[in-house]
Amino acid sequence: MDQQPGKGEPRKFDPKFRGPIHNRHCTDVLCCVIFIVVILGYIALGILAWVHGDPRKVVYPTDSYGQFCGQKDTINENKTSLFYFNILKCASPVVLINLQCPTTQLCVSECPDRFATYIDMQGSYRHNKSYWEYYRQFCKPGFNKPWKSVAQVIRDEDCPSMIIPSRPFLKRCFPDFSTKNGILTVANQTTFKDGRGKTRNVTDLREAANGINNVLDARSVGMKIFEDYASSWHWILIGLFIAMVVSLLFLVLLRFTAGVLFWIFILGVIGIIGYGIWHCYEEYDRLQGTPGSDLTIYDIGFQTDFRVYLQLRQTWLAFMIILCIVEVFIILMLIFLRNRIRIAIALLQEGSRAIGYIMSTLFYPIITFVLIAICISYWAVTAVFLSTSGEPVYKVMANQTLCKYANLTCDPETFNTTNVTKLCVGAQCTFAFYGGEGFYHKYIFIFQLSNAFVFLWLVNFAIALGQCTLAGAFASYYWAFRKPADIPTCPLFSSFGRAIRYHTGSLAFGSLILAIVQLIRIMLEYLDHKLKGTQNSFTRFLLCCLKCCFWCLEKFIKFINRNAYIMIAIYGKNFCTSAKEAFFLLMRNVVRVAVLDKVTDFLLFLGKLLVAGGVGVLAFFFFTHRIPVFTQETPTLNYYWVPLLTVIIGSYLIAHGFFSVYAMCVDTLFLCFCEDLERNDGSTAKPYYMSASLHRILGKKELSPKKAMG
Repeated sequence: MDQQPGKGEPRKFDPKFRGPIHNRHCTDVLCCVIFIVVILGYIALGILAWVHGDPRKVVYPTDSYGQFCGQKDTINENKTSLFYFNILKCASPVVLINLQCPTTQLCVSECPDRFATYIDMQGSYRHNKSYWEYYRQFCKPGFNKPWKSVAQVIRDEDCPSMIIPSRPFLKRCFPDFSTKNGILTVANQTTFKDGRGKTRNVTDLREAANGINNVLDARSVGMKIFEDYASSWHWILIGLFIAMVVSLLFLVLLRFTAGVLFWIFILGVIGIIGYGIWHCYEEYDRLQGTPGSDLTIYDIGFQTDFRVYLQLRQTWLAFMIILCIVEVFIILMLIFLRNRIRIAIALLQEGSRAIGYIMSTLFYPIITFVLIAICISYWAVTAVFLSTSGEPVYKVMANQTLCKYANLTCDPETFNTTNVTKLCVGAQCTFAFYGGEGFYHKYIFIFQLSNAFVFLWLVNFAIALGQCTLAGAFASYYWAFRKPADIPTCPLFSSFGRAIRYHTGSLAFGSLILAIVQLIRIMLEYLDHKLKGTQNSFTRFLLCCLKCCFWCLEKFIKFINRNAYIMIAIYGKNFCTSAKEAFFLLMRNVVRVAVLDKVTDFLLFLGKLLVAGGVGVLAFFFFTHRIPVFTQETPTLNYYWVPLLTVIIGSYLIAHGFFSVYAMCVDTLFLCFCEDLERNDGSTAKPYYMSASLHRILGKKELSPKKAMG
């Protein structure tokens, strides 16, 4: 037995141990079986949803008769927009989109383009029947009695009492709101006739207009953003390609000049932030004395044109303060951790050497991305089909708040024969939503919850599979006594095969625990959203504490799972045993964990910032026409920040993908190193497996002669 003084439990030396290849057997078989059964059930759930669901219910709006607007091969094929008889009854655009407005909804071929009332139409009908021909397209199908009294038409809702100029949005006719000299107008008019003998101001529509204008402004911004992407997408791809090349070059050069490169990169990040501080100060100073620049962000409120904020001194002052805080924080970190950084660089050099021998690991994140994309696609499609399952449900929509039949289900075919219309004048049986009373429809919510839970489980499994595969490949490198001669052929492929063949159950077990915690967090967020308006302080405090606790629990489980997968890749034991051994191994080396592992993560994060920041600065100068050589090629944009943010975020994600492999490599080498120290003592009988350079930098004085020569 090899006892490490002061480090807890003794470790047994296994003379037959040769790294992560030999002595494998299936682990956590029961969880593997459950996982396979759940996947089969998930497939069955998807088939069930696809049989009952109908995505057309999402794509097409539905009128009061439960018919789709604009659907091919139907009577409404050419009627693509949904028209509301009396939009004044609708509280907000959200009500309109959810089809819960207590007024008749009709599919029309085009939205009204003029002001008109049924009374005016009747007056003009005697002289010119064309008025009726235009007005009747907004009446119920088959209605052809323009002489019917206005009171009866309004009571039966055969036709709208009025029509106002509208434009389609989300395939629904919304009033054509606009502002003229700060005054709300509809088609440049401030008043309109309501068809009941009154002249009303368009401000009566203000409650709906406020929300609709925001939506329409968002649509305008969205169209401009789409135009920017259409004209700059190839330059965005070039920027992302540059980020990929820089990330690859960074990882390759680390093998030879890790120390120099990292200090250059750290100084580069400091320099980029320093340039940002200088630029913010220049803009802050330039705007001094400019009319309107001393206004606060609170004064101007929310603006869809974000360039307005850049004309305020307060905006640049806030940017400058934030960048100064970040700059000071980074400098202090470098001062206090300078010696630890030197040790971290040693591990990075060893990790770069390992990746140099197993270059295929750099591209494994693509497999993880594909698996997660498949999970997301399947979950989204299944969720849509589940949400569109069911038959049309009709409810009584009454104008009177005291109507006892309001919101009760009804049958549109027999509704007119009941006494509801007599007791509640103006009540209608209109389409409400899709649902049902059958077994399947009663448990739609449970199915949606199951869909979300299995989705989380599968995503976490895909991530766990990637971590275990990479850990097995890098462990093969570490436990090769003579590097690179003893590294097995195709270590990444072999590690992937071992993870799937022997440890699917263990990976599923760890993923299951994490998925349960994540589902609980989602439910807590849902409860927080529902109880946001409550005045119960204790409930809000308790919910906040629970959210905090489960957030910490999720982070802890992710940390334990990551290291458990490394131990599974090395020893091939079950999840619980691997998690326990990984935890106690880390606790026996807690100082090394803090110094090496976390500092390495910090340095890799700075590398991500440098890649994203460097490419972002290049993109900023390009899209703002500040590079003379490319002035002619630079596209004209509505918002230059659209492609700029896309390049910055995309560059960060690309760097994160490459560096995540690197971080996994360093974590695996670190755990292998700790295991190496506890198993071996550097003697001829029990030689260290670590490389000579790592052995030297980490402070071990003795090394077997054979290893030193190797």
